[in-house]
Formats: sequence, C-alpha cells, structure tokens
Amino acid sequence: MSSPTDRFARTAERVAARQDARAARLAEQVRAFVDLRGDERAVDVGTGAGALALALAPLVREVVGVDPVPELLELARARALPNTEFVEGDGTALPFPDGRFDLVGTHRTLHHVSEPERVVSEMARVTRPHGCVLVVDQLAPDDDAEAAALHEFETARDPSHARLLADAELRRLFQASGLAPLRDRREKARRELSAYLDLAGCEGDRRAGAEELAAADARVLVERVGWYLLARS
Repeated sequence: MSSPTDRFARTAERVAARQDARAARLAEQVRAFVDLRGDERAVDVGTGAGALALALAPLVREVVGVDPVPELLELARARALPNTEFVEGDGTALPFPDGRFDLVGTHRTLHHVSEPERVVSEMARVTRPHGCVLVVDQLAPDDDAEAAALHEFETARDPSHARLLADAELRRLFQASGLAPLRDRREKARRELSAYLDLAGCEGDRRAGAEELAAADARVLVERVGWYLLARS
C-alpha cells in the first residue's frame, strides 16, 4: 500500500517548479507578515522543496528545513542558500531540543497530516519562550456541506490529503499548545482545475472522479488560505 509521502516523491519536480514560480510572491508575503530582526534561528516544518525556508533565509540568521520526503529534500538542497540546511525528519517528532528556535513555521502542510495537533504541539515545543510560530494552510469552509464537498474533491484528487481544518479548529489547536495569536489574515482565489489536478499527479479514474466532483460543485475550486502568527508563552 502506498503512503501519503509517495505522492510527493512522484510529483517532486512539479512541486518544485510551482514553488519557483511563486517564490518572489511568497518572499514578499513573509516579509510583510512576520516581524523579524535578522538574527533569528528558524525552522520550516514540512519544507518540501524549501519554499518557506528559502523565503525566510534572507530575513534570518539561519533556517533549517525539515521534511520526510528525500526526493523533495534533494530539490531543496539544490536551491539552498548559505544560511539554509535541509534535513529529513517527521513533523510529529521533530529532531530538535526544546526551545531551539526563535521562529518555527509551516507552509501548506497541516492538511496533509492525519494528526495535525501533534505537529502544532511539536512546533510549540521547539520554539523558545516568547518566540513565534507561523502557520499558513488551506482552510475548510465554515459551511458543513461545502466543507464536505471540498473534502471529497481533495481526497479524490490527492492521496496525500488528510483533512482541511476550519479557522476555529486551527485556533483551538493553537490554544491547546500554548500559542497566543498575534495577527492573522486570509487569502481567497479560484483554482484552474487542470493545473491543480496535474500538480497532484492526478490521472486516470482518480482524475475523472475529481473532474466530475468539480463539475457538480464549482465551489470546490475556491481556495481559502489562512496565515497565522502566534507567540509561544
């Protein structure tokens, strides 16, 4: 049986190409959203091909990217900057001591994790007291029926998909891990179906099923993304 990471191994080059196309925009978003002095130690949990780590690198002293997929890490290392390091690891059991980092971030990762509360807890653990945590992730709609339709579509499209969390659910996870909100914002955009299916390597019967679901309910092509900056107590 394939694991969720198998999808990312198969589509690593596509993930990296999309990352490269969006790198400048992500760097500007991070710069505008996160107040940084420039001397921070940072870690990017679920770094993939290094998107968030590379956006942070010009703004901090050093940044480590952690991911369980060797194929993605190879691409991240090919893009490495002098103050970046990329290591293999699991976000539910980070290979770092308590309070190691000033800033701990994750970018579009939690909805691929079956137990996101463990990742958030680990992120809080490795953040120093009064340090910051940055979470960026796709959000579930507040409407239950719309959320169910989106979950069915995402599951058909991508075998690595676990579950989208709504804003209120994420906030409860943050609170349970001792993280206090500093600021947040929302993005909303409409996806192009074919490119979105291609990104996940969605083909054959799986692709046909996802296309049918999108035709039945166009709301599944609306992407909502939440940005959260939090302080560890």
